[in-house]
Amino acid sequence: MAKKGGLGKGLDSLIVKKEEGVVLANPEEHGSPVEVDINKIEPNKLQPRKNFDEDKLQELSENIKIHGIVNPLIVQDRGSYYEIIGGERRWRAARLAGFKKVPVIIKKLSEQEFVEISLIDNIQREQLNPIEEAMAFARLIDEFKLKQDEVAERVSKSRTTITNALRLLKLDRRVQDMIIDDKLSTGHARAMLAITDSEKQYEFAERAFDEKMSVRDVEREVKKLLNDKQGDKKAKAAGLDPQLVAIYQDTQEKLKSVLGTKVFINAKDNKTGKLEIEYYSQDELNRIVDLLESIK
Repeated sequence: MAKKGGLGKGLDSLIVKKEEGVVLANPEEHGSPVEVDINKIEPNKLQPRKNFDEDKLQELSENIKIHGIVNPLIVQDRGSYYEIIGGERRWRAARLAGFKKVPVIIKKLSEQEFVEISLIDNIQREQLNPIEEAMAFARLIDEFKLKQDEVAERVSKSRTTITNALRLLKLDRRVQDMIIDDKLSTGHARAMLAITDSEKQYEFAERAFDEKMSVRDVEREVKKLLNDKQGDKKAKAAGLDPQLVAIYQDTQEKLKSVLGTKVFINAKDNKTGKLEIEYYSQDELNRIVDLLESIK
């Protein structure tokens, strides 16, 4: 069971955030930095961050060649080796720079403290992509039995941010990969959550990427997709002639092409119904009205 106290505050007292990573506050209280063979250091096996930007690593490596490692790595003593708690980017960059030794501050933490501090360190320094961040939040909740508001407090984010991040994990794995690869924004992805069929969700995500849809475009198209699906259900419930339904759908597309906006035919039965024409601004409404009047 996770401690319900303020580990977030404990972390703040332990770590001072810097541009290049973290460094222990009051090192005399936590142990002075020591030089360690870089080959005796290993990355955190549970590191939530899976992707490291090679260009940025190279840039950091060049900086380290000139200025050295200003902030020591924080490591856990594992007996035969040291496991990184904070500072994996600096460790990787130091290896690129050809360093044989790096400064570290050695800690001895419980497994819970080790995992939680590692996660929070990554989250607070905003070096995770949205999916990695969501998975880190989920681990804090699942492994330490924290509530969303407790996670929010620990990582200094709002409860809404935590909730929205966790929703991304409900997406099809392939759609999540598209977020990781920067093919889709989180705004695009959240709009697609309404598509519950994973295959259709992925197909729609590819379409959104190929057609360079904006978030607003995605929201409109998802709404249309769901309306069409709901319309099919209503058509069956109303006992509409399937051939007539096909004609209505074809007519919708023709009207959409003529009017330049979404058009819906909502049939009540095989003879009656209503026609809906969407508009998104007063100017667009005026344009549609002018177009209809010109047909007289």
